[in-house]
Amino acid sequence: MSDFENRVAVITGGAAGIGRAMAHAFASRGAHLVLADIDEPALADAEAEFSGRGTEVLTVPTDVRERDSVFALADATYRAFGRAHIVCNNAGITAVGSVVGADPLDWQTTMGINFWGVVHGVDAFVPRLLEQSDGGHVVNTASMAGLTGMLGLGMYCASKFAVVGLTESLYRELRGRGVGVSVLCPMVVDTNLGMNSRRMLRKAAPEPGAGQGLLKGSVIPVEDVATRVVRAIERKDLYIFTHPEQREFLRRRANRQDAMFEDDAWSL
Repeated sequence: MSDFENRVAVITGGAAGIGRAMAHAFASRGAHLVLADIDEPALADAEAEFSGRGTEVLTVPTDVRERDSVFALADATYRAFGRAHIVCNNAGITAVGSVVGADPLDWQTTMGINFWGVVHGVDAFVPRLLEQSDGGHVVNTASMAGLTGMLGLGMYCASKFAVVGLTESLYRELRGRGVGVSVLCPMVVDTNLGMNSRRMLRKAAPEPGAGQGLLKGSVIPVEDVATRVVRAIERKDLYIFTHPEQREFLRRRANRQDAMFEDDAWSL
């Protein structure tokens, strides 16, 4: 999909951060917007901003943990526009702390938003994208923490590894069927993700700056991430990376795995 004009873009977690930046990037290219978020005041602010700029926008309060809520979002989208083309399953939180002794409710909240929110988005929208035969693209937001395990982010890593695996499988399943699939794996981005996470979690709520210390790398603006998402949709890329530092991290992980096939490691 290379033309955003008059396309309908659905974004969960669309009222702030990376989601709102993606909304700006899509709207600037002529797309209509459906913004979903659990934060209703932020959603109202986004609606006022985009409608004030002449973008056709629908906002739908949505809790991605709830399957019925995400299906209601899909119904609202198709009632308003009759179509969807870009679906960004982007809502997420950050959880920090030890895996040992982690609060079970924090586990449920983290997996409910970060993983099950993506599953619900796929279930609610992808069958309709395939039925309408009008092309489309799904972007699932994971993290660099979905590609390499990190100390102090075990709960978060588990949720994001699941998103990466789901998305890689979905990419292969939909290849050749007119619907592209990408997984967004950012490192540190200048957002209010930590503050939003503190509202949702108990023991695993991150302190200000915690994620930045655990995901070592430069801090980039949300606009840079959105630009890379646009490029990935245009090129039908599976992976969307945001920082040049990621290349070395991924290379080291691959080298550690490859080393396990050396004769001295492989022989029993």
